[in-house]
Parts: sequence; structure tokens; C-alpha cells
Amino acid sequence: MEKKKNYKKLQKNKNLKYKKGKTKGIGAFGKVKEAIHQFTGELVAIKILEKDKIIDISDVERIQREIHILKLIRHPTVIQIYEIIETPTHIFLVMEYCSKGELFEYIVEQQRLKETEASKFFQEIIAGIEYLHKLQVVHRDLKPENLLLDHNKCIKIVDFGLSNTYKKNELLKTACGSPCYAAPEMIAGKKYSCPQVDIWSSGVILFALICGYLPFEDDSTSALYKKILNGDYQIPSFVTFDAKDLLQKILNIDPKKRINFEEIKMHKFFNLNKREYQIPPGIIIGFNQIPIDQEIIKQLEAELGLEKESVVQSLDANKLNHLTTSYFLLLKKFVRNGGVSKADLNSKSFDLSLIEPKKYNSQNKGKFLYLTVQVVGKEENESQKTIKSNNITNNNQRQIIFKCF
Repeated sequence: MEKKKNYKKLQKNKNLKYKKGKTKGIGAFGKVKEAIHQFTGELVAIKILEKDKIIDISDVERIQREIHILKLIRHPTVIQIYEIIETPTHIFLVMEYCSKGELFEYIVEQQRLKETEASKFFQEIIAGIEYLHKLQVVHRDLKPENLLLDHNKCIKIVDFGLSNTYKKNELLKTACGSPCYAAPEMIAGKKYSCPQVDIWSSGVILFALICGYLPFEDDSTSALYKKILNGDYQIPSFVTFDAKDLLQKILNIDPKKRINFEEIKMHKFFNLNKREYQIPPGIIIGFNQIPIDQEIIKQLEAELGLEKESVVQSLDANKLNHLTTSYFLLLKKFVRNGGVSKADLNSKSFDLSLIEPKKYNSQNKGKFLYLTVQVVGKEENESQKTIKSNNITNNNQRQIIFKCF
């Protein structure tokens, strides 16, 4: 009974739902803090966006895209968003917490990885990137700093600030991301195939995993660009034949000759690490059924007095609220403490039948029922032609714009 009273109190006051801890990072629009979800006691990461720092319309569009993309995603190797809280001055993005930090820090600590471990991480990176491109999402800023490690030392792709959605076979032209990881066609200012630029970045990451340093580096930006455009890099002699072969096939400066996802997954080096279980394919929101653990639902009912139907409906509708957040964090806690759940995407016990396509009644037959991807905002360099000078001047305007979340 006491838990139920405390939970209701937490829901009335947004500031009581999370107890903020130390700062984990600082970005252009605010900071990322670790926090404790008061009901479950679970750690989360909260990306805090300060509206005073969101000045240009282009910034608004960028944040809209990031949130839209985060809401589309449900995959074991991509970060999960739990809840979005908005106040007159801030936007709080409550996300999955990764206790082992950045892959970048891990590489620095290890100096370079054994090829078996590099293969294991690369499998997880490719699984996440391929899933994103099935949703027609291009990341455009893949690097070890944007790859976190969870408590099981598994990859989680983060930071979708430079990402965008695209139509099938659409070529984009906005150059963005970190130069050392950028594909040559992007640096050259050409229109580019979305999957191929992310595959190139994954190759640079793989090189860093195996060698302990980057293939393309120079103090001079122009010299760095020249190296990337010419594919000017050297693979050290300690790298095995299979690893070298895959690196060369990914870091091909011609995107049409660059290896694709299917070819990568067939490569001998990619399969060097023998996984205990295959990485689940992820969920296409609106198309797949949402896996639900009935025992966790019962726990929410018993301890908080929540109605089963409300929780299930919120989960099925992909809502980001206190009900779904409590559910996912309880599930995470249960599995981390040794519990077995067929509904946990991150678990070897996951049951694929739980994400079979949804069934629709006959009156909807033939309709396009599950629009998972829509372009949010134009490509950055195109939209700036008309709205570059349109700044947001006060909090009231900001509040109206962000209500779309």
C-alpha cells in the first residue's frame, strides 16, 4: 500500500520521478546525467536539453528528427528511449543506462583488441546499423564515442543528433559527422547512398578495434581529407589475412564497389566470434507485435495498483510514459538479477514468435497500416536556404514548437 501511495505521489510531481546524479557528458544543447528511477531504483541516462540554447530553426528540426528516430527504435544493440518530459525551459530524454561507458575508452584501456573480441563488437555494430537502415534511418556519426557498452559489455549505438530518415534508394548530400570517420563521397560533396556511408564508418571503427588507432589521421584537415579521398592508409603486419580482407572491402573509396551488409555478414572475419545466440532482429514499431512479459505486468498491478489493460495498451501503442518506463526498467532489473524472460530483446531466452507481424481485420486489408518512417524536416543544407534567419526569440515560441513530441 505504501508503494502505491509513493508511486502516485511521484506521478504528480515530475521532479520526484528521478533522482539526478553525476554528469556523464556535455553537448551543444545541454548535458547528459545519470539518474535513479525512484520507483524501480534503476539507473537511467537523462539527456537534458536547455531550450535557451536551441536558437535556430535548424536546431529545432535536428532535435525533432532525433526524437522521432529514437521513438522508432527497439533493437538489442541500439539505445532505447523510455520517456520524454517537457517543461517550459527543458526537454528531458530518459534513456537506457550503459554502465561500462564508451567503446572509445575501452579501446584506449586495452590499446587494441584481440580479433575475436573485435569480431564480437563488430557483429553487434553491424546488427544495429542494418536494423536502422531497414527503418530507413542513416546515423551519419558512427564512432567509438557514440557506441556505449552495457553491463554485459554489449554495444549500444547512441547519439542520433545528425541522423535522418530517407526514402528507399534516396541519395542525400548533407556532409556531417566526424571527419576521421566520414566516407570519401561525403567529404567530396557528392550525393551519397545512406547505407554505404554508415558501412564506411563501421570499417573505420573496426580498424580502430583491431589496430588501436585510426586509419586516417592528420593534424591538417585538408591533408586528412586528401588521405580519405585517396584511400591512403596502411594496415599493420600483425593483422590477419581475413581481417585485412574485410577492412579493404569496407574501406573501398568507390561506394558502388564497397561491400554491403549481406556480404559483410557472410565474411569469414565477421563470423570469427561464435556467439552463444543470434542477436534478435529488433522490432519494427507498428508492424511487429510488442513482446510483453506477463509476470512484470502482474508485478506492476500488485505493487502499484496499475490496471493491466492500461499498461498493455501503452506498450502496444509504443507510448513513452511512466507506465511503460516502469515496465521496461522492472524487466531489465529482473533479467539482470538472473531472471529469465522470453520478452526481453537483450536476452538469449528471447522468443522470436512474440514479435510476429500484427494481424489486422479485413476492412483494413490492402491499406498501408504501419508507417514507421517519415521524413522529419528537410535535409539541413536545403532547409537553411529559406529559414536561416528565423531564430526563436522566446520560451513561448519554443514551447509551441516542441509540443509535437
